[in-house]
Amino acid sequence: MSAPAPEERSSSPKGSWPSPQDGARYFCTAGRGLEPFLMQEVRARLAATEVEYISGKVFFTTNVGLTMLKQLKSAERLFLLLKRQPPLIIPSGRKGKIFNEIQRLVTEDPMCWVHAISIWRSLLELEEKLPLEVSKPHKRTARENENIITKKLKIEQTLVILGDTECQLEKQKNDKPQEHENLKTEKENFQEESENDGEKGADHQGQFTFRVSCRCSGTIAKTFTTEEVGRVIGIALIKQFGWKADLRNPKLEIFIHLNDIYSVVGIPVFRLPLASRAYIKVAGLRSTIAWTMASLAEINVGAVVLDPMCGLGTILLEAAKEWPNAYYLGADVSDSQLSGACDNLKSAGLVDRIELLKFSVTELPLLSKSVDVIISDIPFGKKFKLGKDIKSILHEMERVLCVGGTIVLLLSEELHRNLQGGKESNVLWNSSKANTDEFKIPKFANDQENNGIQENVSSSSQDHRQECLDQEPIFGTLVQMESHKVSLGRTEAFILKYKKIHASGLQQPS
Repeated sequence: MSAPAPEERSSSPKGSWPSPQDGARYFCTAGRGLEPFLMQEVRARLAATEVEYISGKVFFTTNVGLTMLKQLKSAERLFLLLKRQPPLIIPSGRKGKIFNEIQRLVTEDPMCWVHAISIWRSLLELEEKLPLEVSKPHKRTARENENIITKKLKIEQTLVILGDTECQLEKQKNDKPQEHENLKTEKENFQEESENDGEKGADHQGQFTFRVSCRCSGTIAKTFTTEEVGRVIGIALIKQFGWKADLRNPKLEIFIHLNDIYSVVGIPVFRLPLASRAYIKVAGLRSTIAWTMASLAEINVGAVVLDPMCGLGTILLEAAKEWPNAYYLGADVSDSQLSGACDNLKSAGLVDRIELLKFSVTELPLLSKSVDVIISDIPFGKKFKLGKDIKSILHEMERVLCVGGTIVLLLSEELHRNLQGGKESNVLWNSSKANTDEFKIPKFANDQENNGIQENVSSSSQDHRQECLDQEPIFGTLVQMESHKVSLGRTEAFILKYKKIHASGLQQPS
């Protein structure tokens, strides 16, 4: 069943922000249903502590550098955590009061913003060479500058609406003169550092620039658009710290997600999402889903790994990158798909490690019991359709799979119902028969070389595996070991894991 969400914790107690060397607080966004896999990955790969999650996000603390952080495979984007708190209270009445509530994300604890920016800058300084998009912003044309100025004027026009908010901010400053004086000193020091380190742009020389990206849902989304929320936060930052808005090439991006469950503010650590793999030329299956499937497959050294419906080869790419000491074979009946897969192999430098062939999944030209692992994304019927029933395909996979071998499949809800005899699935989000904290931690290539992290299977997880092995095989000698419901954006799907056992059911999983 689904693991309970942890209690909300304060992400930035005053005066207690750690340095990157001591451990910084991060969060990653993840596809719905992938949170447990991301939790186990940050523990195993980053030696992370204080690992928690809420729907779509995993929070953790680690002291590793950007090189290691960039190796996360099941995460969509990585952020330095700035604030995490309960949902905003949206009062009824004039908009000025509601704007004031939103601006409190900045004004209530401004020192945490100063500390967070310092950590963000320190992270970049730890690297010998800054990423190109951070260290060398592109120069803008005169036309682009004109567009930016127009957008800034629109932002300034909202100050007319915020009359009540300004009075509230002024009152807060008068009530706390000493705190305001301390913040002013911190702000001046920070701006001085920014001017010394910043790029000397022609239109905003020495200024620390930013932009705000928002996601809103629930009550607040019914009242304001994300653009309105972004403008309110942006004006608060301009007035509080003297930063300058730059919607084109800011030095800093602020990410804000507001809903009826939580309010989260973070700073993107990398400009591009982690899920956007540089080595994938032609995009197919979401890379995070492909990597998750490979992590479930228990790929050992020397294993023969087959994807009989490989499409553009994304699953094989993710598997070969992480577990290189295996033999990979991909097959498909579509020439165009195989051509795209070949382009991806060349782009990733894996032509010598993955072999591509053209044949049908219903007639695999392979000897019985010759394959150790089968991983495949079964077509959903939108662009490609199955020629035969899913059960007949599974029987052919069972034939070529060796005893003790593993099959990991991605199925649509319809195909999953077919395997369940037409019954609706009772699998919940973030669920497995084993508890979230008891998942088997996969071995990563870098872990074997650097960290020496061993597999960790809890007693309850072992009991669950034995329970699976004791049940009657549902397809010849195949036993279902795990089922995970995951989101593919607008659609939902299931990742299923099978083991091939002896007919007597006595074979233990490898």
